[in-house]
Amino acid sequence: MSDSLSVAGSGGGREAVAAVWRIESARIVGALARYTGDFALAEDLAQEALAEALVSWPRDGVPHNPAGWLLTVGRRRAIDAFRRRSALDDRYAALAHELGEGGVASGAAPADPAREAEEMLWDPDRIDDDVLTLMFISCHPVLSREARVALTLRVVGGLTSDEIARALLVPTATAQARITRAKKTLAAARVPFAPPAAGERAERLGSVLSVIYVIFTEGSSASSGGEVIRFDLAGEAQRLARVLSRLVPDEPEVHGLLALLELTAARFPARTGPDGEPVLLEHQDRRRWDRAAIRRGRAALARAEKAGRGLGAYGLQAAIAECHAVAPSVEATNWDRIVLIYEALGRLAPSPVVDLNRAVAVSMARGPAAALPIVDALVSGGSLANSHLLPSVRGELLARLGRGDEARTEFEKAMSLCGNDRDRALLAGKRDALGQRDVLG
Repeated sequence: MSDSLSVAGSGGGREAVAAVWRIESARIVGALARYTGDFALAEDLAQEALAEALVSWPRDGVPHNPAGWLLTVGRRRAIDAFRRRSALDDRYAALAHELGEGGVASGAAPADPAREAEEMLWDPDRIDDDVLTLMFISCHPVLSREARVALTLRVVGGLTSDEIARALLVPTATAQARITRAKKTLAAARVPFAPPAAGERAERLGSVLSVIYVIFTEGSSASSGGEVIRFDLAGEAQRLARVLSRLVPDEPEVHGLLALLELTAARFPARTGPDGEPVLLEHQDRRRWDRAAIRRGRAALARAEKAGRGLGAYGLQAAIAECHAVAPSVEATNWDRIVLIYEALGRLAPSPVVDLNRAVAVSMARGPAAALPIVDALVSGGSLANSHLLPSVRGELLARLGRGDEARTEFEKAMSLCGNDRDRALLAGKRDALGQRDVLG
């Protein structure tokens, strides 16, 4: 189904619809999925309600309870859908009774959705359950990572296919295909609209956290294109993490992820220069860091620590980000503590990226000679072979050790692997600086 926001409406009415949809879409889709028991149908019904709003609101004005209006229309469309499927079954009868629309089946005109919406009361507990369930389903293990990201941005984030395509740097048709395929996969796997069983909850929650982290990572360090930071994508991940922290307040790793995102985003204002070029940590003006975001991040980290079960992988990364956030300069940063946290993170969630970051911390704490063997082990092991990060770090270490020719080779390799225009220019600058030093020397 096409995105209603992309094809109809104009002016203030359309802007009101877009604003309400971005805030309330997850609640509306979740409620419709609960009522119908059909996740894919619920998303289509919500889109149909959205299309009707884009016609009605600019003409008749924005209703007093816009979210209730959209839900009422969506539920009516559900009745129509079930009627088309031989609608006198038990499910249709139950829905019609709940809406007080028994007359619809006999051909009576439906009531005004605005009047119904005025009387609709949203049960906060039920709404929260619906949104959390929606997150679990959007990030279901039967879906690929790409499908989870696209579906989460669509049904939980309320983004259109065009917005998702721009966010993921893919054609709109590709974004739409991922969403459609994801819904078909969920239907084929007969995934019910229900929270996971207690035994599956931790694993499924981990999938939700992973998707939010992937969205934020692509936003905070764009892998391709001409921008260093994708603020829209990173901001959406932060919003999803805040929603999740309210839905599951007793899960420390949820607060750990939120802390990591807040503390990382706090540095965004200083990470780019006037022309959008990247600014490395050692050159950033820390006065430009977002102190409110740092306070929010540290508060979230404190909540994660308060649980008393030890920090998880996201919490440990947040603790590292906190070390940077409280340090007055690169030189005054507690690099020894960062090394220790990376070592703990490597034991808890081993990965070559963690080892590479640990090597950077070791180089700051103990010098480049101590860090180079860690990086060389990653090279010999074939880890991160397609990432520009490994040769970039190795080039930096070699440059600091005075091995200019080898460093130049590494920077050129990193440039060939780097998909981001700004980062590639930064690497070229490092390579060229080596040449200048050779001439001067």
